[in-house]
Amino acid sequence: MYTTDTICAVSTAPGVGGVAVIRVSGKDTIDIVARIFRPFNPNKSLLTQKAYTLSYGTIHKGDEQIDDVLISLFRAPHSFTGENTIEITCHGSVYIQQQIMQLLIENGSRTAHPGEFTQRAFLNGKMDLSQAEAVADLIASTSAATHRLALSQMRGGFSKELGKLRLELLNFVSLMELELDFSEEEVEFADRSALLTLADDIKTIIRRLADSFSVGNAVKNGVPVAIIGETNAGKSTLLNALLNEEKAIVSDIHGTTRDVIEDTITLQGVSFRFIDTAGIRETEDTIESIGIQRSFSKMEQASIVLWMIDSSSETDALIALGENILNRIDPNRLILVFNKADLLSADELREKAEALTDALGNNLPYLAISAKNGLHIAQLEQKLVEASHIPEIGQNDVIVTNMRHYEALVNALQAINRVIDGLTNGISGDFVSQDIRECMFYLGEITGDISPDDVLGNIFKNFCIGK
Repeated sequence: MYTTDTICAVSTAPGVGGVAVIRVSGKDTIDIVARIFRPFNPNKSLLTQKAYTLSYGTIHKGDEQIDDVLISLFRAPHSFTGENTIEITCHGSVYIQQQIMQLLIENGSRTAHPGEFTQRAFLNGKMDLSQAEAVADLIASTSAATHRLALSQMRGGFSKELGKLRLELLNFVSLMELELDFSEEEVEFADRSALLTLADDIKTIIRRLADSFSVGNAVKNGVPVAIIGETNAGKSTLLNALLNEEKAIVSDIHGTTRDVIEDTITLQGVSFRFIDTAGIRETEDTIESIGIQRSFSKMEQASIVLWMIDSSSETDALIALGENILNRIDPNRLILVFNKADLLSADELREKAEALTDALGNNLPYLAISAKNGLHIAQLEQKLVEASHIPEIGQNDVIVTNMRHYEALVNALQAINRVIDGLTNGISGDFVSQDIRECMFYLGEITGDISPDDVLGNIFKNFCIGK
């Protein structure tokens, strides 16, 4: 996969801006850029310029000046990629960017593939694979929590944890395999009880990391919140109020929302993915029926379910719907939201809420709002933050956010469980050794110590060009 080509790309976002940055990396980087760059100080050639310095000058195409630029120079191996690297800061004109890129290509560079700069950093040992993936997460971070998690992983917090585990497993398997060399003498180098204790400790750490994925996935992708209820209960109005935009169509006509509508917002540093669903009712409309089935599906998948209730609805009908909902989800995920609260008195709302929760047999939390008038929306947002159960995340916390990492941890956990079973039941050391090595293999997949080319290709193709 690795090539010695010199690569180049525009690293700033596409379009016109105040400035743009063009990145060049590879062994011929300095020679290529020196052919098109003229420093304002003629005594300071780019070829002899020291690392970590800026040079001011112009980019030329023959005798034609393209732009005034700043050149940032990094010499191998002390650069992001581990190669000679230059970053050209030019004016943000798309034309200027294209002209400089064209000159770089004409002088021996080529356009970088998505993620190729970070890929080279990984292949040159500047970071492991989990750190490389964290670069993409850091770029995509949209909240304080996702930023902290990505930064912690990029700094190597996750890698250090896995490195300790792999070292302990290596010592573990070395003792087991040493015994195989002396199998005829029946020598036992490894204390089985000590190894069993160590395996239990490793299992605890791997399980903790795997279990953290539920929190990490919610932080990274947003806590899924399904807004359900009967038609015209105000679900779409609530979605629009939470998003502060007209995302969903609002109408007095029943069954307006026929499909799932999703959008994400951040509340107090926590991302929530709101899902507006089709109103639940008896219908002979085929398309609306499909939408209602999707409503139930999204409800079952959501971490939090907001049951929007028209405060003027009959209690008996609400009880029937509530029983249907509770047959499908854990009541701990459900919040009752009585909409159109401005149409009833506080006492009437309280009586209706208590009658409904008593009939359903659960101490369900509820809140009275008016989605149309914005009444108590702030209180609902606070209740959502509390219901998300997202802990305070520090920069040193190790939390798994990547599905690939989670799958590898699950496989490693299964392998270490087989190790524990083998030691407990006195299974031959060569079989136990194989399971230890399998556990090491899956942990190594995360950091890239063991990574097939197709896995690497799949990871880096999702990066943006220029990174």
